[in-house]
Amino acid sequence: MKLFFTSLLTLAVFAGYAQQNVYFLKNGGRYVDKLDSADYMRVVKPPDTGSTLYNVSEYYKNGKAKAIGKSAKIDPPRYMGQYTSFFENGNRESLYQYTDKGRVGNGFEFYPNGKLYRLIKYPDSVKTDNHFANDYLIITNLDSLGTSQVAEGQGYYRGFNNKFAYIDEEGPVRDGRRNGTWKGIDKNMKLTFTETYKDGALISGTAIDSAGLSSAYAGSRMTSPKFDGGTKAFGSYLGKNIIYPDIERKNEIYRIVVLQFVVEKDGRITDVRVQKSVSPGLDKEATRVIKRSPLWIPGTRFGKPVRVTYAVPVNFVLQ
Repeated sequence: MKLFFTSLLTLAVFAGYAQQNVYFLKNGGRYVDKLDSADYMRVVKPPDTGSTLYNVSEYYKNGKAKAIGKSAKIDPPRYMGQYTSFFENGNRESLYQYTDKGRVGNGFEFYPNGKLYRLIKYPDSVKTDNHFANDYLIITNLDSLGTSQVAEGQGYYRGFNNKFAYIDEEGPVRDGRRNGTWKGIDKNMKLTFTETYKDGALISGTAIDSAGLSSAYAGSRMTSPKFDGGTKAFGSYLGKNIIYPDIERKNEIYRIVVLQFVVEKDGRITDVRVQKSVSPGLDKEATRVIKRSPLWIPGTRFGKPVRVTYAVPVNFVLQ
């Protein structure tokens, strides 16, 4: 199973576009260097008069709008205010509100036919450290014909996979939170699962794969990889092991190198690649240090270790 964790990815600006930055991306958020290899394109324009927020627009390769929003940063985007995404057929896909805490308030998601799929509500002040947490209330859930399944936070939820090809999870909802026994299927991992919730908390889960092997988990279906000891320990590791290249130091070359790599099921780091280059020396040194990293705590999905494509910025600063 290949997952992408992309919130830290950045890439250099492509030339040839006046007063705007253009990026080419694959589905899942991985950057590529040309449109032919991409699934969509992101264009970032300067803020409007009187605003500090950049205008972000994404487009499918057929030229139709994929998303529109405003960001506090050029890249990667840190959305603020209203964000709207669209299906490739032109119908609206989702409508969210963002603050510096992430998504907040009501979020509306739609079926490809344009009908409302669900209304969910995000907390206004809680910022989760778990990239995969379901930190929202389920307020409304309807089928593709508009028949209500969950209303005012009460009912029986049926949720689809991201392509709306099949129902991948279902279970009772009380006061907007998952409660009781839920069940579902993950066709990518070829497994089924049964979970027990209490007031939205995942008490326990059991997954059974196609070979009949089971795995147990609790708290979350998925976790992202992390350096043993967390972000602070990772920063300490970089600080102790990076050797500033002489040429770059002499010429006062600095900034952030962004690396992409794979965290294997056993925690090893493999397939290290430069996603944002600064200079040959800084790129090489950042790559060297990441390759020599101690074992990471691998990401998991349904209690099973999985390969995860990850990205981190390595910041070179001259003292």
